[in-house]
Amino acid sequence: MIALVQRVRQARVEVAGAVVGAIGPGLLVLVCAEPADTAAQAAKLVDKLLRLRIFSDAAGKMNRSLQDVGGGLLLVSQFTLAADTSAGNRPSFTGAAPAAQGRELYEETLRLARARHPLVQAGVFGADMQVHLVNDGPVTIPLTVR
Repeated sequence: MIALVQRVRQARVEVAGAVVGAIGPGLLVLVCAEPADTAAQAAKLVDKLLRLRIFSDAAGKMNRSLQDVGGGLLLVSQFTLAADTSAGNRPSFTGAAPAAQGRELYEETLRLARARHPLVQAGVFGADMQVHLVNDGPVTIPLTVR
């Protein structure tokens, strides 16, 4: 799975003008499943997200995790993370999982995250979403889980 992790002061996702998910301080994570991914990759991703030490400790060093700080987690599906731009000017998205598989893995990621963390919000799979965020730092980290 591919993820783009952004440490935020706040973030929200809107669909058709309505807020469908919102958090205060925490992580906004854009998530993309690839064809070879399984529930095992979803579990590894959730584990990494909850333990990734990208929040500052008392000394200002990135040494605390989402679980340590009790922050929110906002998961948003985004197949465009699998874009291949190596040929021409129009991206190819053949590296993304088919929609049914992508939905299944996104929902599994949400299920696992909600089982392990008290504040998990989400976008709507396949919807036209508007994502609003205040990036903190800015801290943006790409992750690939195999």
